Formats: sequence, C-alpha cells, structure tokens
Amino acid sequence: MTGLWNDFNDAQSNANLIPKGTLAKVRLTIRPGGFDDPSQGWTGGYATRGTTGSVYLNGEFTVLEGPHARRKIFTLIGLYSPKGPDWANMGRSLVRGMLNSARGISDKDTSPEAQAARRINGFADLDGLEFVARIDIGTDAMGEDKNEIRAAVTPDHRDYTQVAGAAPTRGHQPPGQPAPAQQPAAPAAPGRPAWAQ
Repeated sequence: MTGLWNDFNDAQSNANLIPKGTLAKVRLTIRPGGFDDPSQGWTGGYATRGTTGSVYLNGEFTVLEGPHARRKIFTLIGLYSPKGPDWANMGRSLVRGMLNSARGISDKDTSPEAQAARRINGFADLDGLEFVARIDIGTDAMGEDKNEIRAAVTPDHRDYTQVAGAAPTRGHQPPGQPAPAQQPAAPAAPGRPAWAQ
C-alpha cells in the first residue's frame, strides 16, 4: 500500500522562513531572564545572563500585519559580552533604530525632542514596543536557518509609511511636517507608557 500518508520521500521540506529583507510591523515582547545590574541600568528582571557571561534581552518579535501576521521571530539584543564591546554596540544600535521607528523619528534628527524620544526609563519601556523591522536570516545554535531582527526601519526609508500605516508621532513630529490635530489621549494600560499602547 503506497499513498500520500504512507510514503514521505516526496514530501517537501518546510523551511517556513520569512524571506530575507521583508519589512513588517512587529511588537517586541521581552522574555524576562531575571538578571539585574542596577549599575548598568538593567533592572526589572528583563536581562538574561548566559552561560558564557554575556548579557542580553531575549526578544520575541510578533509580526502584527500582512501575510506573515502572528509569526514570531526570536532575537537576542546584546547588552554585554566578555569578548568586547561589539555585541553591546549592535544591541544599542538596534534599540536606537526601534525607538526611531516606533516614535516616527528620522535617524538624522538631532533636535532636543528627538534626543528625548530616544531615551527610556528602563527596559520596561521597550516591552510591547511596536515598530517596523527588516527581517533577516541567521543561524540557530544547531546551524539551521532562522529568522532574526537585526535592524529597524525608520521614517527615512521610502517604504516606512506604507508598512507602519499612519506615521506614528508619539509626541514628536519630525521637522518640516505639519503637526497632527490633537486627539484626546486614550487611557494607558497599567504599567505601560501611553506611547507603547
């Protein structure tokens, strides 16, 4: 007896990867690791300390819209590596891009308002952040391909508004654009800043 459910030699492998370079609106959820170092500003139990001594945020990015909606992408955001500053610098760069994307700020904007919008009170401000990401492909610990988030897409990118929808202002309007009409603020969810709603 040979049939579709008896012989699997011709079954296609399901790589199930989102194509490299895809732009998607995502929401970051930080999976708490319980590691704190107040001298670094790492509080609230969000950071994770690995067996090698590296420290990172364990990011779960959920695609919010489009053909890949509800897909999850897991990426570590580097905070510290005993091998040197490169991993932490990549993590800081990613977080800066995420804030620029979420708050509708050009990366070139150095105004006091833009600088203020790139500051956070702690990692809790990043948990729930929605922004436009460029999806990449990396490898997991077993050497298998997996999706990753290595860069955020800012308003400087030509496809930003199309993917982000209405340009987010989050209390900051990029220079040279008219300010939007004021709308009453929605009540904030407990423990989450209004811009993260």
